[in-house]
Amino acid sequence: MKTTGDTFLVTGGAGFIGSATVEYLLSKGSKVSVLDNFSTGRRENLDFRGVLDEAALSLLTVFEGDIRNVDDTKKAMQGARYVIHQAALTSLQQSVRAPLLANSVNVDGFLNCLVLARDLGVKRLVLASSSSVYGNSQELPNREEAKLEPASPYAVTKAIGEKYCRMFDSIYGLETVVLRYFNVFGPRQDPNSEYAAVIPAFIKKLLMGERPIVYGDGKQSRDFIYVGDVAAANHLACVKEGASGGVFNIASGRSRSLEELLSALSTITGSRELPVHAEERPCDVKHSWACTDEARKELGFVPKVSFEESLKATVSYFRKEMTGRVKADR
Repeated sequence: MKTTGDTFLVTGGAGFIGSATVEYLLSKGSKVSVLDNFSTGRRENLDFRGVLDEAALSLLTVFEGDIRNVDDTKKAMQGARYVIHQAALTSLQQSVRAPLLANSVNVDGFLNCLVLARDLGVKRLVLASSSSVYGNSQELPNREEAKLEPASPYAVTKAIGEKYCRMFDSIYGLETVVLRYFNVFGPRQDPNSEYAAVIPAFIKKLLMGERPIVYGDGKQSRDFIYVGDVAAANHLACVKEGASGGVFNIASGRSRSLEELLSALSTITGSRELPVHAEERPCDVKHSWACTDEARKELGFVPKVSFEESLKATVSYFRKEMTGRVKADR
């Protein structure tokens, strides 16, 4: 394999999106370091044997540590040209229960990374932000220039992170790019957490022959994007000339209701289980739909994998995972 010479640090690299990004970068011949405290990230997410060749595997270095710890972060960031910041407390609902923890990780921890990136000569830092910063905006599709109306502690922390990026870019000259992810899904997403995202939670229930839980009436809609496409967007945000200082929606550009999603998953899994409806959860956004014009124009980002293909690949992954666990338990 021909190496690119680019060096990356992916904070939270053992997580769902982080590990997909690490795999993508390694496949491109880039040298990658990961910093993760493994509170939610999994070591097995970084086991790419059988997926990548030995040359690619040799380009990976894993550091166990916390982004709030200066020494941990400095050690992992040494020599990095680009930093892709994925480490975060990512659950909106968990942030409602523990706002101090959300702020400690997502604001204090991120600021620590920004300061060290500045001091260590990092060329560009990419922040994983969120569509939640738009809140329950009535102006759809969501456009980057819209007024932000974060409606949860998690969303507030992401909005603060975005402001810090702009400040470090303008005052200190540290190049930054903000990516507002919409609803990301795909392999390695955790279906077992209390805060599991809707697609892995639905898939797990359907494959187990159980009724999936829909919070609310199912009319709420989301702009779903496959994790492989997000990994590609992370790379583009690092290397695209002229992107510094930019804020970009990373999404498919199409909104689908939870009813549509569940119907598609029922067809793929062959399940006939009907959903159980529960009360809406506090701070849940009713509708999200992204305008992706800026990401396409400035980053050259266009999703490559169709929604149907993405769902099939995700169901296949979880089917194998669940089959493997059943065999292991016997």
